[in-house]
Amino acid sequence: MQNPSRHSARESRGDKPFVDIFATPRVKRNKGADGSILLSSAIAAGTPARCVGDWLESAADKWSQRDFMAERDGQTGWRRMGYGAFLHRARQIGDWLLGTGAGPERPVAVLSENALDHALVGFGAMHAGVPLASLSPAYSLMSQDHAKLKAMIGLQDPAVIFVSDPATYGKALNALSGHHRARLLASKPGAGVTALGAIEGEGDSDRLNAAFAAITPDTVAKLLFTSGSTGTPKAVINTHRMLTSTQEAHLAVCPSLAHEPPVLVDWLPWSHTFGANFTTNTVLRNGGTMYIDDGKPMPGRIERTVRNMKEIRPTACLNVPRGYELLLQSLEEDPAFRAVFFDMRYMFYAAAALSERVWARLRALSVETTGRAMPMVSAWGATETAPLATYCHFQAEQSGNIGVPVPGVTLKLLPAGGKHEVRVKGPNVTPGYFRQPELSAQAFDDEGFYRIGDAVRMADPDDPAKGLFFDGRVSEDFKLTSGTWVSVGALRLAGIDALAPVSQDVVVTGHDRSEVGFLVFPNEDACRRLAGADADTPLADVLAHPAIRAHVARGLAHLKDQGGGQSRHAARARLLAEPPNPDRGEITDKAYLNQRQVLANRQADLDALHGDDPTVFITPENMKG
Repeated sequence: MQNPSRHSARESRGDKPFVDIFATPRVKRNKGADGSILLSSAIAAGTPARCVGDWLESAADKWSQRDFMAERDGQTGWRRMGYGAFLHRARQIGDWLLGTGAGPERPVAVLSENALDHALVGFGAMHAGVPLASLSPAYSLMSQDHAKLKAMIGLQDPAVIFVSDPATYGKALNALSGHHRARLLASKPGAGVTALGAIEGEGDSDRLNAAFAAITPDTVAKLLFTSGSTGTPKAVINTHRMLTSTQEAHLAVCPSLAHEPPVLVDWLPWSHTFGANFTTNTVLRNGGTMYIDDGKPMPGRIERTVRNMKEIRPTACLNVPRGYELLLQSLEEDPAFRAVFFDMRYMFYAAAALSERVWARLRALSVETTGRAMPMVSAWGATETAPLATYCHFQAEQSGNIGVPVPGVTLKLLPAGGKHEVRVKGPNVTPGYFRQPELSAQAFDDEGFYRIGDAVRMADPDDPAKGLFFDGRVSEDFKLTSGTWVSVGALRLAGIDALAPVSQDVVVTGHDRSEVGFLVFPNEDACRRLAGADADTPLADVLAHPAIRAHVARGLAHLKDQGGGQSRHAARARLLAEPPNPDRGEITDKAYLNQRQVLANRQADLDALHGDDPTVFITPENMKG
C-alpha cells in the first residue's frame, strides 16, 4: 500500500521557498569562564517522547495501515509493512527476547544488512527495554580474522544474536563459536538457530507490558560501535533520551516534516548512527515511509538506487558524499532520473564533506532541470551525539558549512593550534561507553562537554547564524619542518577536487617533513576509462599509465598555482593499488577514510612517497615535457 500522504504532498513540492522547509537560524553567543565561545540555538524544541517505542505505539494508533517500511521482494515488487502490523510483530519478538534472558545487561546483537526483519528485531528489542547492537556487516563478511567481531561480541555478552542468513554469515558464526553463550535467531533456516518466522504470540503479555512500562529516557536503547581504528571498537551507549531529543530538535529546525511525512529511499547502514538513528527515526517520528534501498554507493550497486528512486519518488535524499558522487554520474546521463531527483524537496549530506566540484555540479543540474537550485543542506555530529549536534538549516554559499547548534545543544569552541576545538553538551550526548568506565570519564571535560575531537571555524566571526565549517580533526593536523601548520581536512577536499576523477579519496602526508604529499586511493573505473584499459588489466598497470600520471601531475600543478604557500598544496603524490582495508580500521561502511590509521598502516607507501625514486611518485615537475 502506498503511503496515503504522498500524492497530496507531491502537488505542492518544488515551488515552496526554502523557509517553508526549514526554520530561520537563531543563535545565542556567550563567553565561557575559560574564554571559550559558547553557541546555542534560540529555537525551542518540543518535549521528547519517553522512548522510541512510544513513537511506534502512537504511529500505529494514528496510521495503522500506512506503510512504515518496505524492502525489495525479489526483483519485481516490495514487501511492505504498515505501522500497525509492524508494531504487532515487534511486540511478539520483544516478548520472545525477554524469554531468552535478554535485558539491560544482555543485549541483542545483529549480524545483518539493512532488512525488514532486522528492523523488526531491533524495534522489538527496544520495546522490551533490551539494548540493540547492530554490528557492521563488514566485520562478518569482509574480515579475514574476525578479531574485532569477537571482541565486540565478548564485550556485550548478548543473550541473542540475530543473523539474517546463517549461510551468508557462516564464516562469522564459525569464528564466534565458543566466544558467546547467546541463542541464535535467524530469518532463514540453519543448523542450531531459531527461525524468526516461528515466533508467535499476542505480543501483549504481562512480561512485555511491564518491561515496556519500565523504560525511562535513561534506558539504553542501542549500543553503536565506533570504527575501532585504534583498537577494539567502543560500544557507545545510546539512551532513549538521546534518540527522542534528537528528533525533536530535528523537527524544530525542519518543521515541514510535520505536514509532509518523509518518504525515503535509504541504504545508510543501521550499524552507524546516520542510518540507524537519524534517517530511520526521522521517518518513524514523523509518520513517514522508509524504503530500504538494496543499492549502495559503489559501481554495480548505485544503479539499484537510481531504479528505486525513480520508482518511489522520495521527498528528500539523505546520503554521504560518495553517494552523491555516483548519483551525479547517473544524473548527467539520465534525463528521466534528473526530473525525479530534482523534484524532491532537498538534498542532505553528512558523515564527511562534499567536494566543491560535486556541490557545484548538482546545483547547476538542478537549475538546468527545474529552473531552481534545490536546497542542499548538511549537519554534523557523531555516534556519541545521536548524531545531530548542528544542522545547516539554511542555504549555505558553499559546500562544507555544517550549520548551527540544534535546539538543546550547546557548543563550546576552544582555541587550539590556530583553530577552535569544538565540544558538545546536550540531551543528545551519550553518558559514556558500555562497560568501559575509564574511557567514559576521559571523554568529557570538567564542565561535562563531550570531547568530540573536531575543529571548526565560523563562517562569519561576527554572525554565528551564518554557520560553522568543519576544520578537520584536531589530532590529524600537523606541522611541516618549517613550523607551518597543515590543515588536513581542507587540503584533503582540495586534493580530491584537483585530482578528480582519478581520486576517490586522498590521505594528506608530511608530518615533520619539508613538504606535503598525497597518498591517493584511485577511482578505479575512472582510471580505466582515462587509460583506455579493460577490466582484465591489473590495476597497478592502469595506475602506471602515462595518461593517469599526467592527469595527477596537472592536478598537483593546478593546486599549487592557487597559491597559499607550501601548506596549501601537495608537492608529490603516490597512487595506491590496494584499497582501504576495513579489517585494519582504514574505512567504514559509509566510505569514510581514517587518515591516521592509513598512515600508520602504510609506512612503506609513505616512505616511497617521500623518498628519492621519482618513478614511484608523481610531481608536476617530473611530468613536464
